[in-house]
Amino acid sequence: MKIGIEAQRIFRQNKHGMDYVVLQEILELQKMDHHNEYFVFVAPGPDVCVKDTPNFHIIEVGGGFYPVWEQWSLPRAAREARVELLHCTSNTAPLFCGIPLILTLHDIIFLEPRDKGNSSLYQNMGWLYRRLVVPRILGKCRRIITVSDFEKQNIINRLQLPKKQVEMIYNGYNDWFRPMEDPDCVFGKYMRERGYLFFLGNTDPKKNTERTLIAYSRYLERSNVKRPLLMADLDRHYLDDIISRNHIENIRQHIEMPGYIVNSDLPYVYSAAFAFLYTSLRESFGIPLLEAMACGTPVVTSNTSSMPEIGGKDAILVNPESPEEICEQLLRLETDKAYYQQQVQVGLQRSKLFSWKFTAEQLLSLYETVYRENKY
Repeated sequence: MKIGIEAQRIFRQNKHGMDYVVLQEILELQKMDHHNEYFVFVAPGPDVCVKDTPNFHIIEVGGGFYPVWEQWSLPRAAREARVELLHCTSNTAPLFCGIPLILTLHDIIFLEPRDKGNSSLYQNMGWLYRRLVVPRILGKCRRIITVSDFEKQNIINRLQLPKKQVEMIYNGYNDWFRPMEDPDCVFGKYMRERGYLFFLGNTDPKKNTERTLIAYSRYLERSNVKRPLLMADLDRHYLDDIISRNHIENIRQHIEMPGYIVNSDLPYVYSAAFAFLYTSLRESFGIPLLEAMACGTPVVTSNTSSMPEIGGKDAILVNPESPEEICEQLLRLETDKAYYQQQVQVGLQRSKLFSWKFTAEQLLSLYETVYRENKY
């Protein structure tokens, strides 16, 4: 097979969820498949995180901002490479391609009610682009991959697709996420000492940052310890607005905001944390949930969408719309040592069920199935 993989953003410096997923899939496929030929299409960038091997060709493709790159530059490069199937990995794909398509549709949040308070131009443009493109490419995709049973059923029901067209392949997590006995290397860079609370919030309304901060305010009022809160990659003005609107000035002096945390530091950051808050309103999978669990850090997560499926029935599952529930679980972890240790073990055992190796094995099997169907 000559397989094309779209990985447009993996060379950018500050990677995010979908970038890491396709990067890890490529790295695992490089390890296990020395028979088929791969063409990985990327936009130029400073972080050359994957390189050519005898049967993997990394093709840098220019072409401007994302829609132009995907709709014009990518299909042209794929045709020039004469790939026999093209896997587009980030929710969208070319409208006119002429090559059998596999699409990873991580979620269909773009079809769900939109929060009018979201002022992010980048997020709003992406939302509009997906609404325009995705309905027009579904019928052209030989398979649609998604990342949880929750999202699979959501896609089938909402888009009225045949069950055979939609495949579920779980994400994994990197094996360097494990308990770090000496996480002091990140002190001074992100925090001054261990035992903090950690939250990966941002301005996307689904991340539930506002309610989580209200919960943290209540925690501070009732806790004897008053642990600081580490928040990564959040805009200071956005935080100030939440504090002012909800009259929670008491949290300001306890919050640390170091900006973007590089992936190689995250195992140390998780390991030094007392607990990890993953209180989103909605996730299609939730890799950070597994990463924290694998580091032996108790996780307070939501009882909605895919999070119970990924975290398991013994995870700490709360109503993300209830700051009081979030607060109560933080206090329980702090005051009940047996409960805390139980959650450490729950996470360590649950995370063992997921790996990028298993993800790549399923992906390769799907490539082979689609290839055979197209040939015969």
